[in-house]
Amino acid sequence: MQDRFAVIGMGQFGYRVAKQLTSKGAEVLAIDKDMDRVEMIKDDVTYAVSLDSTDIKALGSQNLQDMDAVLVAIGENIEGLLLTTVLLLELNVKRIVARAMTAQQRIILEKLGVQEILSPEDEVGIMVAEMLINPTMKAFLQLPDDFEIAEIQVPRKIIGKNLDDIDLRESYSLQLVTIKRLYEEYSADKKTMVEHLVQTINRDTIIEGSDMLVVLGKSFHIQKFIELNS
Repeated sequence: MQDRFAVIGMGQFGYRVAKQLTSKGAEVLAIDKDMDRVEMIKDDVTYAVSLDSTDIKALGSQNLQDMDAVLVAIGENIEGLLLTTVLLLELNVKRIVARAMTAQQRIILEKLGVQEILSPEDEVGIMVAEMLINPTMKAFLQLPDDFEIAEIQVPRKIIGKNLDDIDLRESYSLQLVTIKRLYEEYSADKKTMVEHLVQTINRDTIIEGSDMLVVLGKSFHIQKFIELNS
């Protein structure tokens, strides 16, 4: 099933994310109050509409609650950012990703209950698009020839299997770089969970539920691996 996203705010950041999501095969609705910006993006996304996202009736007419995620990429207009976010919460949008330009904006968004907040230092449109499409992907590095190194939360279906059973190379055309795993550590009788790299990895290594897999492969193969095993 095709992923469906809405991006509200067609500034430079929102524009890049919307285009990248579309290039990844997603269905994208681009929204901005400025008709000129809508005209600029309309040929690069599935749909583009001009509306005031602080108007509950206008926003509600777009069926945003049916989207996989809505990105609020409104820049300097703090009132527009916050009111739009509140209205999305009222519309029961299941996944809201908001962009905070300042520490104060981040605090307010957190108080509103927004779980995913982007800061200016996160603003790499390609990375955000990848994160929206694959929530289990925590980080990635784009390489030439459509290759990437991705850090993936272990998919549900491979938990408890060993690497020989999974056979990343033959079954998915992926190369395992390393595994990040949570280990119990004790200090002054206090237990904490600390992330370390698995030091010895072989075909008998069992995948655990808290593992993060770092893999190398083409974007398509990484996407396929996540979809088949989630």
